[in-house]
Amino acid sequence: MEDLEQETINRDEEKVRYLGEKLPPLHLSGLSVEELQTLCRQLHSKIDVVDEERYDFEHKVVKNNKDIHELKLKVQDLGGKFKKPALRKVRVSADEMMRALLGSKHKGSMDLRANLKSVKKEDIKQEKVISSEVGDWRKNVEAMSGMEGRKKMFDAAGGGQ
Repeated sequence: MEDLEQETINRDEEKVRYLGEKLPPLHLSGLSVEELQTLCRQLHSKIDVVDEERYDFEHKVVKNNKDIHELKLKVQDLGGKFKKPALRKVRVSADEMMRALLGSKHKGSMDLRANLKSVKKEDIKQEKVISSEVGDWRKNVEAMSGMEGRKKMFDAAGGGQ
């Protein structure tokens, strides 16, 4: 505690000494208007110089802090002390995922089962009936050969009505 108190006292004394060197006391009494104007101009130019230095130092401090942070991250990565969090499985439907990605622009439904083709049982039964009527393919080929066969096929399809 005593060391901290002594350090703060030393810092305050150093600050007073530094300001005494950089800022001499102003003597404004007995100066004419022109001399006051030149003094103001000199003070403004000194203020500009100090502001530029302050800005540069602040920029250096920010850059150094950023570099320190990046180096700390590199040390953590090299040391292997950084643990990656375990990922949890989350069940999200396609609609919720599209809403999360697109926001309010998502209007359609992503129900994939609705987009599948449905097969009617009646169509399957009709196909079985047609295939059972065909019978032996050799008889069918002999009957359909030539122009007579094509005419029969055309008539059977309902085109000759």
